[in-house]
Amino acid sequence: MALDSGPVTGRDALARLAEEHVDHRFKGLPPDAYGLTVAELAGQRRNLFTDGFTTPVLALSAERLEHNLKLMETYSARHGLAFAPHGKTSMAPQLFHRQIEHGAWGITLAVPHQVRVARAFGIGRVFLANELVDAAALRWISAELDADPDFRFVCYVDSVRGVELMDAALTDAGAVRPLDVVVELGAGEGARTGVRTETGCAAVADAVAGARTLRLTGVAGYEGEVPEADPERVHAWLRRLVALAVDFDKAGRFDAVEEIVLSAGGSAWFDAVADVFAEVPGLSRPVLKLLRSGAYVSHDDGHYRELTPFNRVPEEGALEPAFRLWSQVVSRPSPEQAFTNAGKRDAAYDLHLPFAQVVRRDGVERPATGVEVTGLSDQHAWVRTTGEADLEVGDWLGTGLSHPCTSFDKWQLIPLAEADGTVVDYIRTFF
Repeated sequence: MALDSGPVTGRDALARLAEEHVDHRFKGLPPDAYGLTVAELAGQRRNLFTDGFTTPVLALSAERLEHNLKLMETYSARHGLAFAPHGKTSMAPQLFHRQIEHGAWGITLAVPHQVRVARAFGIGRVFLANELVDAAALRWISAELDADPDFRFVCYVDSVRGVELMDAALTDAGAVRPLDVVVELGAGEGARTGVRTETGCAAVADAVAGARTLRLTGVAGYEGEVPEADPERVHAWLRRLVALAVDFDKAGRFDAVEEIVLSAGGSAWFDAVADVFAEVPGLSRPVLKLLRSGAYVSHDDGHYRELTPFNRVPEEGALEPAFRLWSQVVSRPSPEQAFTNAGKRDAAYDLHLPFAQVVRRDGVERPATGVEVTGLSDQHAWVRTTGEADLEVGDWLGTGLSHPCTSFDKWQLIPLAEADGTVVDYIRTFF
């Protein structure tokens, strides 16, 4: 499907996705489905285990996905937060729209390509959690804004030089609508992007005020980069962010906007964001308290399962890991060792190795007792087994994954499967 520029109807764009033909581009899908449209294959409701899918194959749980979507919708509403989940986690327009259907204000993204994907599928509100200084991308964004009065776009600024580059590019493009920006407060020395001091933030804000093509609409940052993050340090930084918004408001820096954007929120500390944003005092304009956590959509069995705020505040509910990677035992060279046919091309591994969970043989699943993934080659998982393990060549090994941000990008078309293995849809990604 071509990524058309300009506003489109999201429903029509998603319908065109369903018309895409299944072929060699999409790993794990049944070979005999070649030539079918995605809609036709989904309509067959094939079983992941018995109807021709080949290993390795990544599956997304339909029930757990829906649970996670509903949970974060409820959480955001309970805490008075608008929600713009970070779409770079999945880069799946079908999931963007489902998130919006579950109350999301819009979608957060990181780079221009991702914004183009979102716009191609009719996303009307985008928060870009990055400073945008690419002249070609700025020309395109400007054209999108001028062509569609309903398109809302907000991005970071974190340097005077960046403001100057943005203003020059937008001026050369003949921008009519100003581009809304938020000053990014850095999370501390040695952290990632963002202005390190409040004085520096004021200097960037002054530069924005002098730029015809830009409009300051708020402040933002990412608490996940706070050095040696713990509840006390994260709360302290978030209070600095709120204080910056208060100071900017007192100085009249938001006089040209109808609402003030205050944004933070990764997937590890959104409880702290909810705590501190609840303390925001009355300002001269309504405040859009924008949470950006994105990994919740699939959650995981490693990094975020350990760090999720729901572990700290269990009465709020619990996210559920929605991914499972199935591979097949292709070698059992010794009683202590086995190899499956999934490797770095298939499994997230930047933070943790896959977690052996279940073994499937002859239609029967059992816990993967005594089975551990100890390494990944390009196309093999190294598996260590103990005397308790019952593992044979041909068995399917179901593994949990850590860090969903590097799971979605390895699969272009992901089966959405119900608990009994019935595949009800296919999720298209664009990385």
